[in-house]
Amino acid sequence: MSLFCGFEPQNRFFLAPMAGITDAAFRRICCDYGASVTYTEMVSAKAIVYDDLKTAGLLIQPGERRPCGVQLFGHEPDVMAEAAQRVAALCAPDFIDVNMGCPVPKVYSNGDGSALMAAPALAAQIVAAIKRAVPLPVTVKFRSGIREDRRNCAEFAKALEAAGADALCIHGRTRMQMYSGKSDRAMVTAVKNAVSVPVVASGDALSAADCVAILNETGADYVMIARGAEGFPMIFADCVALDQGKTPPRHTAEELFSVMKRHVALACAFKSEHRAMPELRKHILWYLGHLNGGKPYKAKMSQVTAESEFLALCEEMEAAGLTLKE
Repeated sequence: MSLFCGFEPQNRFFLAPMAGITDAAFRRICCDYGASVTYTEMVSAKAIVYDDLKTAGLLIQPGERRPCGVQLFGHEPDVMAEAAQRVAALCAPDFIDVNMGCPVPKVYSNGDGSALMAAPALAAQIVAAIKRAVPLPVTVKFRSGIREDRRNCAEFAKALEAAGADALCIHGRTRMQMYSGKSDRAMVTAVKNAVSVPVVASGDALSAADCVAILNETGADYVMIARGAEGFPMIFADCVALDQGKTPPRHTAEELFSVMKRHVALACAFKSEHRAMPELRKHILWYLGHLNGGKPYKAKMSQVTAESEFLALCEEMEAAGLTLKE
């Protein structure tokens, strides 16, 4: 296994940065199951520079498992560099990741995220500016291209490597695809063949079998798991076992309830119950999606406002004998 940003991860499976999802509580849960590298949610460089307190709360929290990187988005090299300096002082991340792959319209239309794939020179300037500003490794996450007829990921990757990027992550979809269709693994292979720095594959890593297949087919050094971990952080344990030629552990409904309760408790501890419970609803519904018989409880869970209400519903579901989907 190759080094990633100067350290050797425990395995080849990372938790992807996801806005509104990969907060400190979820990162902790995924680390418990074997995620070897995590990222914060996407953080606005401008908001950091403007001292936005809410944005600062998205950063790495005291006592978190490492390695963990902070993902920044923006398109102005000087702002990105200053934000990296501030982030380094605030939470000492193990690396800075630059988002050049987000396809969401409000991000793209502002020239951020995947819009930078149409401006490789500017993208390279951003990487170079951050490298000059902080003594931290810099990584970049991007897509295969903006549209099918302009999949420039290999050339884009070369420009980023030349600017000083220490590792690259390629999602095999175009910006136009958003999250639909299939991720093109050939694009991951193209990037891997184009550069000498470590390459992380992203896209359609929905099961342990998918993750190992992506690594084997593309030659990527690591794979980043996003939707596959939603409601099922146990995917990391499955990936590690399968990658070692072992049979993945057998999971149960009891385990899922235990994980779900721990996730809620951690989130409430990090953020306060009042703020955490509304944010947790999507996670809870994802967990329920993995249970046979969980559907009738989704409406109730989508309205919980207190941890005690959540625990009472869990007790009700456990008494009903719900089972884990195969």
